[in-house]
Parts: sequence; C-alpha cells; structure tokens
Amino acid sequence: MSVAELRSRILIVDDDRRLCSFLEKFLASESYATVSAHDGRSMRRALADEAFDLVILDLGFPVGEDGVTLARSMRSQYDLPLIMLSGKNSTIDKVVCLELGADDYITKPFEPRELLARVRTVMRRFARRIPPSELETDASDAVCFDGWQLDHARHKLSSPNGENVRLTSQEFQILSALVARRGRILSREQILDIVANRNWTPYDRSIDVLIGKIRRKLRDNPRDPQIIKTIRGVGYVLASHARD
Repeated sequence: MSVAELRSRILIVDDDRRLCSFLEKFLASESYATVSAHDGRSMRRALADEAFDLVILDLGFPVGEDGVTLARSMRSQYDLPLIMLSGKNSTIDKVVCLELGADDYITKPFEPRELLARVRTVMRRFARRIPPSELETDASDAVCFDGWQLDHARHKLSSPNGENVRLTSQEFQILSALVARRGRILSREQILDIVANRNWTPYDRSIDVLIGKIRRKLRDNPRDPQIIKTIRGVGYVLASHARD
C-alpha cells in the first residue's frame, strides 16, 4: 500500500474552485489526501466511489442544492465527521449546522491553521467515538421527569398525556444530557461539547437557541421556566423537582 493510500482522506465540497484548490494544496502539505466536489452531484459521486475520513461542506451554494440539503442527505447514508463552512456568522446558521449533526462550524474567511486544528480535533474525537452499532440499547431505557418520558431506545419524547413530541437529534442529545444530570448544572461549553464535540465561545448563542426550542416543546414558560432553569453566567440545569 502506498503512502498516499495510508493518509487520511478529506472531501471538500464548495462551489468556490479557488478555495478548493487552495485547501487541497494546504491540506496535502499537512499529509492529508483531498478530493474536491463543487455541487451535490459530484459530492454524491465522490462519496459513492471513494472512502473518506472527513467531509468539509459549504453551507451556501448559489445554484442547485444548498449545504443543508447536502448535509442531510450525507447524514442519512454515511457516518462521517462533518465540518461546515459558511460566509455568515449568524447564530441561526450555527444552530442549523448543529441540528444537522455537524461536528464543527467555521466562518469564512478563516485562517488555514485554524481549519487544520479543527480538522485534527474532529477526526481525533471521531476516532475515539463508540460506533452506534456497538452501543447496547434496552427497550425499557426510558426516564421520566415532570410527567414527561424520554425514551432513549426509541429516541422519542412523550408528553404527560401520551402525545409524541418530535425532537431533532441535537435537541434529544441536550435534553438527555440534562435529564441524566438532573439537579446538576451543565455549562454551555459542556453542552456544546456533548452535541457537537467542539468548544464554546462567549459569543456563541446557538445553545441558548436550542434550549429555547426544547422549552417550547416541553411547554416550559420561557419567562419563568420550571423544568430547565437558566443559571445566569453559568449554564442550564434540569430542576431537581422535575420528577415523577
């Protein structure tokens, strides 16, 4: 087997050909093998034809399928670490990426060394992860709080009157983490590491937005929440009284 075949392979998906060319050369200089795709069709062809260790995907495309559609399609077929790029630095874009299951998010323009550091971190964390197929599940693995039931095996939330409430993957992970640590405060940094395996910055409001969405689904008054409480300047906690 050649040295090239032993290197980690990265798929870069961006309509900016100059950026792709630059990243190919830069990452190659850091011992990564790279392939570029410039639209959804070429991305799917590349994923079908070759094995990759990580995908770097742009959020916005001027024509055709956007990054959200492509990320969702990839997630439904491949279990690969994903870093998303965007020319916007808005909270909603970060939330969208988190809900799609992105492992990290980086805003353009960026320093190549920053991208490299994130690539290494994401791949290192992914390598340590236990594959879903190796996780033991129990059909009775459900916990109750304040009349609600969170079923880990079936990945669903049921209201006190038995109604099924739809949660995104990120919302389910956050709620599960809070329920498992009932009465203990989780910082924003801890929550972001749980759902996206990356560090939180004081200017990142994506977790606050996701918590707001969970509260609405739990019918928890945002002005006076009784289930998920905010600890100002620290993080969030599932109230210890929120039990059956």
